[in-house]
Amino acid sequence: MDLETVMQELEALGKERLKKMYMNNGAKEPVFGVATGAMKPIARKIKKNQPLAEELYATGNYDAMYFAGVICDPPIMTEEDFERWIDAAYFYMLSDFVVAVSLAETNFAQAVADRWIESGEELRMSAGWSCYCWLLGNRQDAEFSESKLASMLDQVKNTIHQSPDTVKSAMNNFIATVAISFVPLHEKAVETAKDVGLVEIKKGKKKSTVSNVSERIQKEVDRGMLGFKRKYVRC
Repeated sequence: MDLETVMQELEALGKERLKKMYMNNGAKEPVFGVATGAMKPIARKIKKNQPLAEELYATGNYDAMYFAGVICDPPIMTEEDFERWIDAAYFYMLSDFVVAVSLAETNFAQAVADRWIESGEELRMSAGWSCYCWLLGNRQDAEFSESKLASMLDQVKNTIHQSPDTVKSAMNNFIATVAISFVPLHEKAVETAKDVGLVEIKKGKKKSTVSNVSERIQKEVDRGMLGFKRKYVRC
């Protein structure tokens, strides 16, 4: 399938209700409003296709950029490719759910995520924290430095309330992910969540929400999810 054919198929799947929802979250025109599940039949036909993914991502169309993340081939992507992708990611649904997810499938994910977290740029920072969430939820504990993750929890505790909204959200997710998916630091993450308390987050045009990460962690523990690892990063 070529770029034109894929764009036509995506446009045909667009729904006005979803388009409005994506735009309320921060998407900008052009947007078709395609449900992520509706993309799967096209993805099955294409499988992985990095050249086509690059063409789709370069369109600036939100749905095409998202679909690029579905069919891209992260192991053959370079750090420079990811810098280019994060530069073009203009809101959190691209930075955290396309770029960060794809980055998590590379062998240099932690190095790039560390650099982005320290960048001072909102979407790079949120992508960096989100990448760690995808990594921790998929890879074995032995692949991570316990002392480094402990230091990152302290960083979250000390900076979350002064951080931009998308970064707050990603940091919140980081606390919860460490608590559930990195068992050696479960107790420290639980204590960090208590210290952080309630976090007010506003994304796009939506109303502010208040997150209680302690409650979220407890619910996951009650569900028997402690130690959870997903088989794949991308579904």
